[in-house]
Amino acid sequence: MLSLHKIPPHLKLYSPATLIGTYFLAGLIKPASGTWGTLAALPLGIAIMGLFGPAGLLIAAAIGYALGHWASTGWIAQGEDKDPAAIVIDEAVGMWLALTTAPLTPLGIGLAFALFRLFDIVKPWPVSWADSKLGGATGIMLDDVLAGIWAAALLAIAHIYGIL
Repeated sequence: MLSLHKIPPHLKLYSPATLIGTYFLAGLIKPASGTWGTLAALPLGIAIMGLFGPAGLLIAAAIGYALGHWASTGWIAQGEDKDPAAIVIDEAVGMWLALTTAPLTPLGIGLAFALFRLFDIVKPWPVSWADSKLGGATGIMLDDVLAGIWAAALLAIAHIYGIL
């Protein structure tokens, strides 16, 4: 059954840190808030990729990273949880990175989604390093960036070898 994460008392539902950190409230859905955040990021990522190509999506990911770092810092500033499940802007950024090498076909988008979620959950090195060794907003954001890079690299290899 779906339910919602709570917002820290020092934030309001429609504060910029809440809206950005939860990727427009998608991260409040539980269980599997990371998956909900990733799914919510797909339409904008696909649109940016279709309009501006991989370079545009990389720029969007960089902007998302900066905004996510800011929002995550504000979110965890007064809370005890240093990596709240409701923060999913990191999943949006990682998903956008994964899409940079995916063809905009149902198969390509599906594989980008599946590979990103796999690497985000399994956490191969250096994703695991960033998740366990880095703290604060950098740790929140960087493990998903690295998972997105893993997914993009695998998709690029599949494209080079004619698998996609």
